[in-house]
Amino acid sequence: MIVTYTENGWSIVLQRSHGALAAQICGHWKRETQPKRWVETLIATADHDDVKDELSLPELIHKNGGPKNFKMKDFDRDYCDNLLEAVLTKGRYIGILIGRHIRFLYGNDPAGKQYCKSLKKKEKKWISEAGTTDKEISASYQLLEFCDAFSLLICQGLVQPENRKMEISSGPDGTTYQLGLSNQGNLIVTPWPFEGDHFTVNYESRHIRQLTFESNEEFRAALNDAPVQLHTLIIAEE
Repeated sequence: MIVTYTENGWSIVLQRSHGALAAQICGHWKRETQPKRWVETLIATADHDDVKDELSLPELIHKNGGPKNFKMKDFDRDYCDNLLEAVLTKGRYIGILIGRHIRFLYGNDPAGKQYCKSLKKKEKKWISEAGTTDKEISASYQLLEFCDAFSLLICQGLVQPENRKMEISSGPDGTTYQLGLSNQGNLIVTPWPFEGDHFTVNYESRHIRQLTFESNEEFRAALNDAPVQLHTLIIAEE
């Protein structure tokens, strides 16, 4: 869950909605610079955090009774195994990209370091089976990571007002992209890496006024009952 505290309670974006937003962003990347294995890159971007519905997890709140933000999630071997098992059935190329993302997230985590080293060894075999190269995989993963970072900035409400620029991430060509908010409320990306001069994306959030909960079950019920709000945004060149 992506959890943000507001003056009226918790704003919560579920991981699958965040992944869908990342895929919407990815889907508008300029055709001339799209990775060779484009559709698989797009699928991996949508699926990069899609192994399990958070509502089914046993631990949804922290010790103080508030909802756990995604940044509080420690390395979980079973989670990573299940995610890889699911995506590898779609194809080795997609599995390699998800494996790269796991290494990005947990490669420096003492609990996950050895696991990530083993993934790196497996990747060599998977690259051969996928009929691809490390260069192609790296370009696809940089795009996935860019779209993931962009989506997270939006879902966490971190976009700065008054057109103050902030870094999104580097794209597959190594370019660092900046994000700002126009006076009209559009998200402005510079330099512009997408098709056309603007496009529309959306994602969903849920709002809960209650700040603390006695149990995971109480929070789960509140989250299930919370109204869903659709957010629609325009991402534009200027």
